[in-house]
Parts: sequence; structure tokens; C-alpha cells
Amino acid sequence: MSAEPPVQRLRANSVGLVGVIFMALATAAPITAMTGNLPVIIGMGSGAAAPAAFVFVTVVLVVFTVGYVAMARHITTAGAFYGYVSHGLGRVVGMASGLLAVLAYVVFEASIVGIFAYFAQQAFASQFGVHWPWQAFALSMLAVTAVLAYFDLHMASRILGVFLVGEVLMLLLLGGAVLVHGGGHTGLHVGTLNPAKAFAGANAGVGLFFCFWSWIGFESTAMYGEESRNPKRIIPRATLLAVVGLGVLYTFVTWMTLVAATPADAVRTANGSSPLDLFLVPAQTYLGHWAVSAFSWLMCTSAFACGMAFHQCASRYLYAIGREGFLHRALGRTHPRHGSPHVASFTQTGIALVIIGSFWAAKQDPYVSLYTLMAILGTLALLVVQTLCSFSVIAYFRRHHPESRHWFRTFTAPLLGGIGMLAAIWLLVANLDTAAGAASKVLFFRFIPPIVGGVFLAGIGLALYMRARHPERYELMGRLIVADAQERADEPVPTSA
Repeated sequence: MSAEPPVQRLRANSVGLVGVIFMALATAAPITAMTGNLPVIIGMGSGAAAPAAFVFVTVVLVVFTVGYVAMARHITTAGAFYGYVSHGLGRVVGMASGLLAVLAYVVFEASIVGIFAYFAQQAFASQFGVHWPWQAFALSMLAVTAVLAYFDLHMASRILGVFLVGEVLMLLLLGGAVLVHGGGHTGLHVGTLNPAKAFAGANAGVGLFFCFWSWIGFESTAMYGEESRNPKRIIPRATLLAVVGLGVLYTFVTWMTLVAATPADAVRTANGSSPLDLFLVPAQTYLGHWAVSAFSWLMCTSAFACGMAFHQCASRYLYAIGREGFLHRALGRTHPRHGSPHVASFTQTGIALVIIGSFWAAKQDPYVSLYTLMAILGTLALLVVQTLCSFSVIAYFRRHHPESRHWFRTFTAPLLGGIGMLAAIWLLVANLDTAAGAASKVLFFRFIPPIVGGVFLAGIGLALYMRARHPERYELMGRLIVADAQERADEPVPTSA
């Protein structure tokens, strides 16, 4: 039997704590999450209880994260969920989870390219009078993302950091201006923040699901463990900071958006023909016309940053499974100079191009169909993986690291987190037609649940086949981690985040 080829590692010390946080927050894309989800949450879901819904979901996700980061302190791998579930619930479920995670992040990039193309098309038309087809913006984003991902993570984190700071500052400026003015003529309505009202909306299930959707991407911190300094400390801190930071930002912005005029006015606007007026009208009123123009461009840069961050996630999952030989081994190669997973990255670009091209050929809208359907498919897949990850934490610490066992961190928190994720799955499935909106009439919509189930079963089948036919390779499944990741003090550290 021939010897296994040596594993090619990602470049260590490419990114620090701030850089990892930037990558996670960019993946969540605050302005895209707010402009895309908040009108639905206020208009068709939680109504005036929208801030309370965000407070509630923040608490649920913090509890989930406690268990998630408990695993991160012991396991460092670019495969994140794939490695965590493999160590906790076994290789068979781990491979099924790994393929589901690959599916999620692969389609997320295509989804975000769709909304970027829509935002960019609108911005160029309104600001410059230029009317280019959306496909031109989509292909441009794919090309730029592919080039940037070719280099090490340090460069990507710098660019994402610039975009992220811009969009967060705009959201805080808008919210701060409303707060300073005391809200609209009926005041600040502090009672809308009471988490006990999270289920009070006319269709609270829809509102809560779209709140969960707004956080998708925060968990990507764990994927950068191999490329960060001292990941046993950086990854847990970055994950908790990302979850809490997003929760505070989303709750504040939602509250201020709701009271900029009155809660009743906000609900009517969200249900109207121009839901973006939830943001653009207060921007004009409290900040001036410059803020309206800035919002248009920041929606573009937010979507671009989000898409690039998801590209990095997808590349690392393809790399993690490829280097173990369960996808083509070429995917497990890293660039000799930059240490980036360049083969997996270019493969991901090709997959995204095929998805976008298919929607293009079917003459589907980039926002209504491409963005919405791919986002729902990826979200459903990722929620299943997050659920399994929560329960894998309990299983893992029952067998390993008795010194780290804790009644809350390694049992109660992951148990509650898993139940919360199951509730999020139920909310999505129960409100699938509402979540899809006009895209529910597209044929592909009907195949979303079967695709998720089929990929999960395919992962189980692959693992069982490997166990029966290639037991030596089966033993590697999800078990390739960075053993020396506790400290990297002897390696050079980047001078910035």
C-alpha cells in the first residue's frame, strides 16, 4: 500500500483576534441582514415586538455558543462543524454534517452574489444613470473574490474590515441620531425591548426565524483556527464577541428603526411597496441626503464582504474534506507561498458560477429567486448541522477531557442550544412559503428539503462505504486537527489584525 501524501497546512498566524471577528461579522453582513430581513420581521412577523425578538434570539445563540466554543478550546480544524460532530457523534454523522456544511457555504456565496448584483444594479442606475445587466455585476464580484481569496487570509481580513467598519458606523450613526432626537413624536417605546414579548407578534414564528437568519455566518470563526495565532483562546473569544456584538447592534438598530416615526408607521412601511424606506426615510430625516446615498453604496459593499467571507468558508470546508481524501485530494493543496487553499477556492468559484449561470439561463431574478432560494437552502442545511454540533458537545465531553466538564458549559448550554436550533428548524419549515415569498412559485423551491435530506443521507452512505471498504481512510474521517495549536509564540505574528 502506498504511503499517504503529506498534509499541506494552511498558513498559520495569518490573522489575529480582530481579523477573525471581522471575518465572522462580514459573513453576517449587518446592513444586508437589516435591509433584507428587518422589513419582513416588522411587516409580516413580529411587528412592534421586533426588538424583543432580537433580544430573545441573542440569548438563545449565546447559550448555543457556550457549548460551541467549549469544543473550540480542544479541537482546531478548518472543517469546524465537520470535525466537531465527528469527534462527538462519530464519523458517520460527522461526514453527513460535513457535506451539509459544504452545501450550505457553497450556495451561500451564490446567494449573496445575487443580492450584490441587485444592489449594485440599483446603485449604479440611481447614482450614475448607468443601466448594466445584473449579470455583469455578478461576474465582476466572482472574479474579484477569486483573486483576493488566492492570497492569504490576512489580506482578505483587511479588506473585509474596511467594509465592515463602514456599514456598522452607518447603522450606529442612524440609530444614534434617532436616539438623540428621542425617537418620533410618540417617544422611544422602551417596552418593545422586553424579551417576554418575543412571541407577541401576529406571526411571531416568521419574525423569530428571520432573526435567526440574520446571524448566519457567526459560527465561521472556528474555520480560521488553523490560520490564527493561539486559536484555543482566539476562536472562543471571537465567537462570543461576534454573537453578542451582533445581538446588541441588531437590537439597537431594530429599536431605533421602529421608533424613528412610530411603531405603527414602521409596520405600514414594512408592508408597503418600498420597505427600504424603513431606513432611507429616517436617514434623510435625521442625517441628510448624503446618508441615503451612503446607504446605497454600503449595501453593495456589505453584500460583497459577505460573499467573500462565505467564499472563504466554502473553500476551507472543501479543503478540509479534500485533504482527508474524501473529495479529490487536489482540493487539499495549499499555495506554496500564501498558504491559502487556492485549489479549493477556484473550485468554489466554479461551483458558484454554475449556480448563478443556471438561474441566469432560467431567466430568474437575482434578488427574488437566486438570493432567496439559495439562502433558504443554505440556512436549512446549516441549522441541521448546528443542531448536531450542540449535541456532539455533550457526547464529546462525556468521553474526553474530564477536567473541562461543567454542568452548564458542556451539558446544559449545548442541550438548550440544540433545542433552540431544533426550534429554528421548525420555524423555517413551518414558514417556508412565507420565507421564500414570490420565489415559492419557482420549481426549485419544492426541492429544497429533499436536497438537504439527500445530501445528509449521501454523507452517511459515503461514511459507511469507507468503513466497509477503506477502514484505514475511515479512521481519518473528521479527525485531522492541528495538534500544536495551543500556542504559536515561536512563529511570526502579523503586525495588524
